[in-house]
Amino acid sequence: MYESIRSHVEEIIQISDEEFEEFKSILAPQRLRKKEFLIQPGSFVDTEYYVVEGCVEAFHTSEAGEQSVVQFAIEDWWISDFSAFFNETPARLSVSCLEDSLVLGLKKNNLEELYKRIPNFERFFRIKTTRAFISLTARIQAGLEKNSKQRYLDFCKTYSNIEKRVPNYRIASYLGIKPESLSRIRKELSVLD
Repeated sequence: MYESIRSHVEEIIQISDEEFEEFKSILAPQRLRKKEFLIQPGSFVDTEYYVVEGCVEAFHTSEAGEQSVVQFAIEDWWISDFSAFFNETPARLSVSCLEDSLVLGLKKNNLEELYKRIPNFERFFRIKTTRAFISLTARIQAGLEKNSKQRYLDFCKTYSNIEKRVPNYRIASYLGIKPESLSRIRKELSVLD
């Protein structure tokens, strides 16, 4: 279970066996069933989650009950309501499992202590946060500059491992289009193949 997160960390920083054991000691494994929630709106968010197995999503629900997917996370990805996590404000997002999943929870207070004891981990999480910010900015720009077909093609290219695991209506929500529009786009693309 912990091999994947060690590889994940060592893509960015090198750590000793002792440092990894200390990091591992603050990770809390959690098995979840499909449709089970990690975070619900209004809750206090003191944990971010690394996905070992499964598929998890973060989404916002409007007052009218419409859901907008903000993020998907599969193996080797992190997920939370990061705004609530970093700002210590009530959650505005829901985080739930699209598949049976295994995650490793990392509490914020443990993370802050880890930074003090092993400063190299601060570098790791700074780089991960920077990459997430760049990805979010690119997604916003794509929403402004590209049509729905181009956004879908970008999604398939970038997230090919997710595209086959997530229901079409959730992908449509992530892209900001109606499920019918996604079906039409897929039909047009299948004719071109």
